[in-house]
Amino acid sequence: MFSFNAQPLVFVFLTFLTFFSLVSASPISVTQRDVWTPAVITPTTGTTWTAGKTYTVTWDTSSPPAQITNPNGQIYLRQGDATQSSPIAQGFALSAGEANVTVPANVTAGDDWRVVLFGDSGNWSNVFTIVLAA
Repeated sequence: MFSFNAQPLVFVFLTFLTFFSLVSASPISVTQRDVWTPAVITPTTGTTWTAGKTYTVTWDTSSPPAQITNPNGQIYLRQGDATQSSPIAQGFALSAGEANVTVPANVTAGDDWRVVLFGDSGNWSNVFTIVLAA
Protein backbone atom coordinates (compact mmCIF):
# COMPACT_ATOMS: atom_id res chain seq x y z
CA MET A 1 0.00 0.00 0.00
CA PHE A 2 1.23 3.50 -0.84
CA SER A 3 1.52 6.12 1.93
CA PHE A 4 1.98 9.84 1.41
CA ASN A 5 3.49 12.22 4.03
CA ALA A 6 2.20 15.79 3.49
CA GLN A 7 4.23 17.43 6.27
CA PRO A 8 7.18 18.54 4.08
CA LEU A 9 4.82 20.10 1.53
CA VAL A 10 2.85 21.91 4.22
CA PHE A 11 6.11 23.27 5.67
CA VAL A 12 7.28 24.55 2.26
CA PHE A 13 3.86 26.08 1.56
CA LEU A 14 3.68 27.86 4.94
CA THR A 15 7.26 29.13 4.55
CA PHE A 16 6.36 30.56 1.14
CA LEU A 17 3.22 32.23 2.54
CA THR A 18 5.19 33.77 5.41
CA PHE A 19 7.80 35.20 3.05
CA PHE A 20 5.14 36.53 0.68
CA SER A 21 3.23 38.22 3.52
CA LEU A 22 6.38 39.95 4.79
CA VAL A 23 7.24 41.28 1.35
CA SER A 24 3.71 42.47 0.61
CA ALA A 25 3.41 44.17 4.04
CA SER A 26 6.32 46.53 3.45
CA PRO A 27 5.30 50.21 3.62
CA ILE A 28 4.73 52.15 0.43
CA SER A 29 6.13 55.38 1.81
CA VAL A 30 7.77 56.31 5.08
CA THR A 31 7.40 59.71 6.73
CA GLN A 32 9.87 60.54 9.47
CA ARG A 33 8.14 62.00 12.52
CA ASP A 34 9.78 63.28 15.66
CA VAL A 35 8.53 63.46 19.22
CA TRP A 36 8.77 66.95 20.66
CA THR A 37 8.98 67.43 24.42
CA PRO A 38 9.18 71.19 25.04
CA ALA A 39 10.10 72.04 28.62
CA VAL A 40 7.39 73.77 30.69
CA ILE A 41 8.68 77.18 31.81
CA THR A 42 5.78 78.41 33.96
CA PRO A 43 4.43 77.73 36.49
CA THR A 44 7.61 77.29 38.51
CA THR A 45 8.41 76.26 42.05
CA GLY A 46 7.26 79.13 44.26
CA THR A 47 4.29 79.97 42.02
CA THR A 48 0.87 80.15 43.70
CA TRP A 49 -2.37 79.88 41.77
CA THR A 50 -5.86 80.50 43.17
CA ALA A 51 -8.72 78.13 42.33
CA GLY A 52 -11.17 79.67 39.87
CA LYS A 53 -8.66 82.14 38.37
CA THR A 54 -7.00 82.15 34.93
CA TYR A 55 -3.25 81.86 34.38
CA THR A 56 -0.84 81.43 31.48
CA VAL A 57 1.21 78.25 31.11
CA THR A 58 4.35 78.72 29.01
CA TRP A 59 6.81 76.27 27.44
CA ASP A 60 10.02 76.40 25.42
CA THR A 61 9.47 76.39 21.65
CA SER A 62 13.08 77.11 20.68
CA SER A 63 13.88 73.75 19.08
CA PRO A 64 10.90 72.02 17.47
CA PRO A 65 11.59 69.02 15.21
CA ALA A 66 11.03 69.15 11.45
CA GLN A 67 7.93 66.94 11.68
CA ILE A 68 5.81 67.39 14.81
CA THR A 69 3.78 64.22 15.33
CA ASN A 70 0.93 65.95 17.17
CA PRO A 71 0.86 69.76 16.80
CA ASN A 72 -2.21 70.24 19.05
CA GLY A 73 -1.74 70.53 22.79
CA GLN A 74 -3.62 69.72 25.96
CA ILE A 75 -2.87 70.77 29.53
CA TYR A 76 -3.88 68.79 32.60
CA LEU A 77 -3.45 69.43 36.32
CA ARG A 78 -1.68 66.79 38.38
CA GLN A 79 -1.59 66.60 42.17
CA GLY A 80 0.86 64.13 43.66
CA ASP A 81 0.48 60.90 41.68
CA ALA A 82 -2.96 61.67 40.22
CA THR A 83 -3.61 63.49 36.95
CA GLN A 84 -7.08 64.99 36.62
CA SER A 85 -9.26 63.27 34.03
CA SER A 86 -10.22 66.42 32.10
CA PRO A 87 -7.84 68.90 30.48
CA ILE A 88 -7.88 72.50 31.66
CA ALA A 89 -6.89 73.61 28.14
CA GLN A 90 -6.96 71.86 24.78
CA GLY A 91 -6.90 72.44 21.04
CA PHE A 92 -4.13 75.04 21.06
CA ALA A 93 -1.05 74.96 18.82
CA LEU A 94 1.90 73.38 20.60
CA SER A 95 4.12 75.80 18.66
CA ALA A 96 2.39 78.80 20.33
CA GLY A 97 4.48 78.43 23.48
CA GLU A 98 1.66 79.42 25.80
CA ALA A 99 -1.95 78.76 26.69
CA ASN A 100 -4.35 80.29 29.16
CA VAL A 101 -5.87 77.92 31.72
CA THR A 102 -8.52 78.35 34.38
CA VAL A 103 -7.95 76.48 37.62
CA PRO A 104 -11.12 74.53 38.47
CA ALA A 105 -12.91 75.88 41.53
CA ASN A 106 -13.27 72.39 43.02
CA VAL A 107 -9.56 71.51 43.31
CA THR A 108 -7.94 70.54 46.59
CA ALA A 109 -5.52 73.12 47.95
CA GLY A 110 -1.94 71.93 48.13
CA ASP A 111 1.69 72.55 47.36
CA ASP A 112 2.16 69.42 45.23
CA TRP A 113 0.54 70.50 41.97
CA ARG A 114 2.03 70.34 38.46
CA VAL A 115 0.75 71.09 34.99
CA VAL A 116 1.22 68.39 32.38
CA LEU A 117 1.61 69.53 28.77
CA PHE A 118 0.59 66.97 26.16
CA GLY A 119 1.16 67.17 22.45
CA ASP A 120 3.79 64.83 21.17
CA SER A 121 4.68 63.84 24.70
CA GLY A 122 3.84 64.64 28.30
CA ASN A 123 5.98 67.26 30.01
CA TRP A 124 5.57 68.23 33.64
CA SER A 125 6.10 71.61 35.21
CA ASN A 126 7.88 72.08 38.49
CA VAL A 127 5.78 71.62 41.62
CA PHE A 128 3.72 74.70 42.58
CA THR A 129 0.92 75.65 44.96
CA ILE A 130 -2.83 76.04 44.45
CA VAL A 131 -4.89 77.79 47.13
CA LEU A 132 -8.64 78.06 47.44
CA ALA A 133 -10.38 81.35 46.72
CA ALA A 134 -11.06 83.45 49.82
